Amino acid sequence: MSGAIDPQNALLPSAGSSVSHQKVELDIDLLPRRLKGRTEIVINPHSKELRSVRLNCRQCEIKRITANGRACPNFVYEEPYSKTTLPWEAGVHQHHMLRKKIEAQLKTPPEEELVINLPKSVRIDDLDPFSIEASAIAGARSSVGLKDDNVGELQSARTAIEPDRRYTPVTVVIEFATSQIRDGMQFVGWEDDDLRYPHAYTKSFSAPGGACCLFPCVDNSTARCTWEICIKSPKTVGDAVSLPQPSAVNGLGGLTNGVHKEPELFQSSMNAEDSALELAVICTGDLTDEVDDHAALGKKTSIFSCGIPLSAQQIGFAIGPFEHVNLAEFREGVEDDKLGQNAVPLHGFCLPGRVEEVRNTCLLMAKAIDFFTLEYGSYPFSNYKLCFVDDAFPESVHTGFLTICSNNLLFPADVIEPLERVSRQMVHALASQWMGVSVIPKEPNDTWVVVGIAYFMTDAFLRKLFGKNDYGYRQKQAADLVVDLDVGRPSIYDTGPLVGLDPFEAEFLELKAPLVLSILDRRFTKTGSTSGLSRIISRVFLNAKVGDLANGAISTSYFARMCEKLGHAKLESFFAQWVYGAGCPRFQVTQKFNKKKNVVDLLITQKQSEQSERDLEKETFMRDVKEEEHSVYAGPLQPVFTGPMTICIHEADGSPYEHLIEIKEAQTRVEILYNTKYKRLKRSKRQKERIATAGGVEYNPDGNDDVLLYCLGDVLQSEEEMQQWQLAEWPKETEEEMNQEAYEWIRVDSNFEWICRTTMSMPGYMFLSQLQQDKDVVAQLESVQFMANQKEHPLISTILLRTLMDTRYFHGIRTTAAAALVKHAKEGDMGWLGLFHLEKAFQHFFCYDASPIPQPNDFSDRAAYVIKCAIPQTVAKVRDGRGRSPIRARMFLLDKLKFNDNSDNEFSDSHYLSTLMEALAEAMASKPPPGQEMDADFSFDENDGDDIRFHNACLEELDRYRRTDEWLPSYHNILSRTALNCTRILSSAGVIDNNPSHLIQYSRDGTADGLRINAFSNLFQMGLAKNDAVLRWFLFALATDPSPYFREHAFRLLGQILGSYAIGQRSDSSTTHEHDGLIIEQEEASTETRKADLARRTTVHGALAALKDELQANEALKRALWTAIASPVLSFAELRQLLDICRLLYGPETKMIVKLRYPRYWRCRRVVGKAKLHFSTTDRVRTRPMPKRALLPPPPPPPPIPTPHPLPSPSTSSAGTKIKKEDSGGSESMPPPPPMARKPLFKPLRRPSEGEHGSAKPSPVRETPAAATAAAPEGEKPKLKIKLKIGPKPGLGEGK
Repeated sequence: MSGAIDPQNALLPSAGSSVSHQKVELDIDLLPRRLKGRTEIVINPHSKELRSVRLNCRQCEIKRITANGRACPNFVYEEPYSKTTLPWEAGVHQHHMLRKKIEAQLKTPPEEELVINLPKSVRIDDLDPFSIEASAIAGARSSVGLKDDNVGELQSARTAIEPDRRYTPVTVVIEFATSQIRDGMQFVGWEDDDLRYPHAYTKSFSAPGGACCLFPCVDNSTARCTWEICIKSPKTVGDAVSLPQPSAVNGLGGLTNGVHKEPELFQSSMNAEDSALELAVICTGDLTDEVDDHAALGKKTSIFSCGIPLSAQQIGFAIGPFEHVNLAEFREGVEDDKLGQNAVPLHGFCLPGRVEEVRNTCLLMAKAIDFFTLEYGSYPFSNYKLCFVDDAFPESVHTGFLTICSNNLLFPADVIEPLERVSRQMVHALASQWMGVSVIPKEPNDTWVVVGIAYFMTDAFLRKLFGKNDYGYRQKQAADLVVDLDVGRPSIYDTGPLVGLDPFEAEFLELKAPLVLSILDRRFTKTGSTSGLSRIISRVFLNAKVGDLANGAISTSYFARMCEKLGHAKLESFFAQWVYGAGCPRFQVTQKFNKKKNVVDLLITQKQSEQSERDLEKETFMRDVKEEEHSVYAGPLQPVFTGPMTICIHEADGSPYEHLIEIKEAQTRVEILYNTKYKRLKRSKRQKERIATAGGVEYNPDGNDDVLLYCLGDVLQSEEEMQQWQLAEWPKETEEEMNQEAYEWIRVDSNFEWICRTTMSMPGYMFLSQLQQDKDVVAQLESVQFMANQKEHPLISTILLRTLMDTRYFHGIRTTAAAALVKHAKEGDMGWLGLFHLEKAFQHFFCYDASPIPQPNDFSDRAAYVIKCAIPQTVAKVRDGRGRSPIRARMFLLDKLKFNDNSDNEFSDSHYLSTLMEALAEAMASKPPPGQEMDADFSFDENDGDDIRFHNACLEELDRYRRTDEWLPSYHNILSRTALNCTRILSSAGVIDNNPSHLIQYSRDGTADGLRINAFSNLFQMGLAKNDAVLRWFLFALATDPSPYFREHAFRLLGQILGSYAIGQRSDSSTTHEHDGLIIEQEEASTETRKADLARRTTVHGALAALKDELQANEALKRALWTAIASPVLSFAELRQLLDICRLLYGPETKMIVKLRYPRYWRCRRVVGKAKLHFSTTDRVRTRPMPKRALLPPPPPPPPIPTPHPLPSPSTSSAGTKIKKEDSGGSESMPPPPPMARKPLFKPLRRPSEGEHGSAKPSPVRETPAAATAAAPEGEKPKLKIKLKIGPKPGLGEGK
């Protein structure tokens, strides 16, 4: 599959080597957000030819590298984040050019950025078994497990240091520094305007490329080694802000280059108590030492050691003023005695003031870790730590020994709503230490094994904690959701490599993988030969400890072999159908009782979930686009799902009889023997008892053959109660049919061994018997779901009401029954019976007698609290024939909101108020379906009461709670968020004016992340995504906000915005114009429009084409997107998302815009008194060529050359020829020659006309002899006359 990692290369920093140990030293300056460090990596060569080492390294400046103590100057490294911008003024159409620059970092896995070439002086020899290196290796093997009982650490360490030790190791030491921490760490509270406690922590390293942002390493999940981590940090908060800070770069939008930040500016907002808070370092591994740094005052060094092999992605730490909570104190004495020395220390760390919230949230962690230890084997590490921080995303980051959790998970003791959700997330974080950190997937396709086992362990503990009913109810809901979602999806085996593609892929894997393991567990436990899947999981952990599981990596084939070996069953077909295959079966079951044979004939027909054309949704639009681009296709659909299935027949005597059948074909016909002789008389028996009681006669069941079983739902049975509650009974004809039935009901797959959807052809009274007499909560839920799908009828409303009123039912069954009553709350023949039952039930449980005024809240009974929230939600959905909520339903909701009293309640009512507020807004905004007649502009019906005043009273109540939340904030500002939702609902329906400025004020910086995201979401749902100013503001916030939590949710919201543009609004109306013969053409155009509209709503290609048409010409969006891409805050993963969006919207244009400066005019001024001229440029720009200037006249001709005199006759002598120089001071008898006209040697250049050279300005030419030669007429040489006088040589004639 795309994105799969080669397991052979994943372990290697370069070809032919592996890492056995790494030491990391970090010196972190928190305020300027920079660090300097040193790492020592022990590399084991696999051959003597190893000459280079490749490592992952980002945002670091390499200072020095040595290998075995020898310098390595020949290393190749280019900081990847320096390539995240184009060096010219580009735009969104050049997205492909930017992507090409960073393509190496966007790969999965990314390419190594640091290449170290080993010097020739570093030799790799065979390892001498008697050498110091061999002794060190042997010492490392023995020193890992100093305790005799810690066999797991010893064996796990051997898996990392034993392979390929034939050559001497190479120790590479790298010194580095980071002046701008952009990724890898999150800093919170270090800005002046941030009033939170300052702290810092590592981000999630689940994807490659995160760990190497802090130190060079092999950033791969399968590259595991032992660790030693030394972190130097300030001792207190005051030390962190008062240490000398040179000019630094704030990677999150604070300081700029060369600007100093004075410590006093930061300390001005801190008091002495806050400055004295001690900074604690929480890190992966065991804390071995913590010493003060004498070289740097105000700093300390914390040293952690991890002798168990972990990958760099599983290393994490946090620095902050954390308070310690000993979570082991919640361990019960019996469990402590049972575990003995195997009791694991539990530590919680939180920011000041949140200790009680940690105690309440982590109350069950001690019980959970003890349960896992006894059920699945000893904890793989020496201790477990939980650290709660701000702005974390995801909400729990799993590292060795440590889980970094978001403060959003914390909740106080008076808030009960997030109990189940947070408890499951916290227990899963603990289970991930066994499966996810200690044991990892061998390949990405094996991710389902790790995810499934971790959640299977979580659900097993929650089953013990919350009970079987809660477990079964949630399992049934999850199975129904998988059946709906697993249509056209790849198998869970093929989903592993797609986890990083979109959040939905991981969510789907987390949903289906544990369900597959749960049905496998039921098939094991059904035979009774094994203890189920728990035994197999514990064996996997044991094999990982003793080294049988190489590198602690589990594969699908290995897990399948373990299941077959320990489960004593052949599982090839099971894994082929549920792991390697996709889809879920759907069964259609028909039954008939054969009196002649005394058997029940069953026909089970199997149909698969075939992929059908579905409409695109804006929430999943980006996921559909990504799957289309990455060619994510549906997995192989099984023609027939096979396996054992349990059929349970409840016969007339009330006894369930289970029968095991084997599904082998698409149609399975079976005959099941009937066992009892009794007839179905329970209903008539109950009717006799009720009649006798009404007549004042005691009913005596003795002497009757009737079999009476008291069951659930037998409330409100008296005649008086039936009249008060307007209940209905079965008609006589149905009673007679019931009496003739031979069995009560039949259940298919009664042991929940299939992820399927079953449709039974039983009559309704059999489903009623199943609802009332079957103790299995799954059977009860199936019955209520059947009732909810029936047409409205007084008898169905009666059954649902009795289910709601019987407190013996699980609260999930009761809330499902309450939600189903909305179908029976209709006018006409039903006479609002369902609404009456809902109002009556709420009044019975939560109001004063014969009064609609609610009693003071009491949430001590959690089931009652859930029912109290469920009934108003259902009342809000009641509609009349025009599609409007009736006035009585709105008055019901207003009364409950207006008279809510929480004064005597020990629990918070914020979530309950939120439910009432949203229910009231939904009821007020109700409107009929399109096409039905209604009052124009929602005009109020005068016959419906004083609707104007009622309307204003509802708005006043909603705004009152919004104002209250501003002064007394609720848990996570839930009332403010609900008020914003109500504003959006009412304004979209036209009930109130559309005033987006009210929501925009909640989107400003400094607002809580959850409230800010909610404000943006409501703005865009109100149609403000088409407002360029709002869209620019949103993209600016997305690109500059320092919170990863906010940015992640903003990216998801951006995908929904694009989805709304792409899909558009459905329009069924079309206009035609009749004009002569143009009717047909108009129909053709309308047909094309309908085809395009259908394509954009059903196909990805059609939606993308519509998206481009909508946004391609939006210049404001182009500029905002490209500005966001240039943000120094975004990580590579976030940058890739923006580049993907640009690729969807805009075509690539390979061009570079070059800008040249226009010439400017110059000015000249004279400097007075200094005889100088000062030239300077002006602001005036010249955009046109200079005008032609007239040339100067040619210079005058030179004076004529005088004519030379004739030479005298030479005199000869014995001495030879004499040459006499001409003397200017010669004889006076010789007169000077007369002046002679001199001719110019060269002709002057002729000035060209404008027609010859256009408008080109002639350039001056200096005449040279060469030019003169070239200018001579052809065939004529230039004449050069030289005059010489020949006379005797000086000194020859006079000396003789």
